[in-house]
Amino acid sequence: MIAQTPATPYYAVIFTSLRTDGDHGYQQAAERMVQLAREQPGFLGMESARGADGLGITVSYWDSEAAILTWKHHPEHSAIRERGRSTWYSACHTRVCRVERAYAFKQ
Repeated sequence: MIAQTPATPYYAVIFTSLRTDGDHGYQQAAERMVQLAREQPGFLGMESARGADGLGITVSYWDSEAAILTWKHHPEHSAIRERGRSTWYSACHTRVCRVERAYAFKQ
């Protein structure tokens, strides 16, 4: 589903990753992170996709850089992020952007 975001400006965190083989608790942890993120002040929504080759892209939207930093330092999120680095991902990149313009089309 496409996230419903407010008028610009707002922020996007783009998390790109390559998964390792096997689940090893990944699906459960991913579902928990979505649930937890939705509870955070400043969270606006997210979009996520993963290809058969293991490449995944998740974009989360936030109302401020402060909200992003609060999420980054949330204890449960920090623990899961470390597990991702040690167990679930062979590579990952995080990019933080300010969205200045946004366009939409819907039939």
